Amino acid sequence: MEILNKAMSGKKERPIKVVQFGEGNFLRGFVDYMIDIANEQGKFDGDIVLIKPIEFGNLEMFHNQDCQYTVSLRGNVDGEAKILNRVVTSVADAVDTYNQYDKYMGLAEIDTLRFVVSNTTEAGIVFDDSDKFEMEPPKSFPGKLTKFLYHRFETFKGDMSKGLVMLPVELIDDNGIMLKKCVMQLIELWGLSDEFKTWVNDACIFTATLVDRIITGYPRATEAEEWEKLGYEDHIMVTGEPFALWVIESDKDISKEFDLPGAGLPVVFTNDHHPYKQRKVRILNGAHTSFVLAAYLAGKDIVRDSMQDDDIRDFMLKTIYDEVIPTLTLPEEELKAFAGEVVNRFNNPYVDHALLAISLNSVSKWRARCMPSFLGYVEKFGKLPAHLTFSLAALMAFYTGTEIRGKALIGHRDGQEYNIMDDMNVLEFFRDNCEKDTVSFVTAFLGSEDFFGQDLNKVEGLTDAVVAYLDDIKANGMRAALCKIS
Repeated sequence: MEILNKAMSGKKERPIKVVQFGEGNFLRGFVDYMIDIANEQGKFDGDIVLIKPIEFGNLEMFHNQDCQYTVSLRGNVDGEAKILNRVVTSVADAVDTYNQYDKYMGLAEIDTLRFVVSNTTEAGIVFDDSDKFEMEPPKSFPGKLTKFLYHRFETFKGDMSKGLVMLPVELIDDNGIMLKKCVMQLIELWGLSDEFKTWVNDACIFTATLVDRIITGYPRATEAEEWEKLGYEDHIMVTGEPFALWVIESDKDISKEFDLPGAGLPVVFTNDHHPYKQRKVRILNGAHTSFVLAAYLAGKDIVRDSMQDDDIRDFMLKTIYDEVIPTLTLPEEELKAFAGEVVNRFNNPYVDHALLAISLNSVSKWRARCMPSFLGYVEKFGKLPAHLTFSLAALMAFYTGTEIRGKALIGHRDGQEYNIMDDMNVLEFFRDNCEKDTVSFVTAFLGSEDFFGQDLNKVEGLTDAVVAYLDDIKANGMRAALCKIS
């Protein structure tokens, strides 16, 4: 069987407009996929060069396929389970910063270049004061970018029209702001010119972004079957869900030159991405955190099966629509539409999302994802939100265990062990407190400022409510207790 290549894909050569730090599954199944559609729709007309920013690994598979690959999106579309395959042709080349340093720096000289995309993990956007300008390349991602920008600045003699637009998609707060801060710190550290600093400030744009799509990666377990269906070998294909959202915040308007919405793509340009992040964290992530521990103790193992259980689904829907959405700031219609997409995604027939995988670090997740909705509801309505309150009791029931083995607290469901994974101080707290009487256990948990940043016992009625829910779970089981919440 032939390996996918340019001749097979019919790739059209376009001007290089994007360099992309990172060649991983997410960028290829999200950014490069969108740019490919925008090219097809006549809204972008630009190619991408992938940059491998780390030392280990190689790009052999990319070059073997002329950087052509398949994106296979799988999930519910218009009420039907569908598989949507697309050969992505937007990537022109892939360059190794360490073994092809001169070629990498040469990309900065390309006249048509305009955008820099990056996904170097959450740890990638950091200032490293041991990084050096003389290194080829500097070791950190901000170091590599700063030197790349400096070479472009010198090549075009400070031409203000040759600045670049940074589109980082790393999952950290205000990613573009943090990246620019690192670049500015390196300019100071390396003693680069004030003229260059002005060029970075005035000619370049650092956007802050929010991205959302589940990418499940390469289908290794079904590789041969996938190739048979496609009719060719594809060693770098990417699978993921159909849903996608890309929110881009920038000081200057880039919507006309990056007109992905014009190609029908789910890209939002805004002057403040935070409400969209709040929506995602509080609805999607908050829904996960509020129901998965109860669902697991009620006998479920994956998200999709939980959504097909009427009791659990009803609990989740009431949490989102009755308790979370009323505390958010975006228009209600937008919030409800997004919530509908969340439920659709949770029902994806092609994704087996394990509840135990979502359960990791649930204490800090509850604080970040659920507590703002909980406190917002109390403030707005002057009473406790029943489902979010119950989720605290469910968390305590899930975290019940008296033995730490390795890095896990051992819990039990129907006589079978499961691993509770969290920071050691959290595990030790539950080991030492879970066998106390319920009032003492709940009071100690809610009163931990290490866990919540405040004493939640001070929220009127909360301690008694959690005690009552936890006693009910202990006495009658999770499902029976869950069904009583209205």
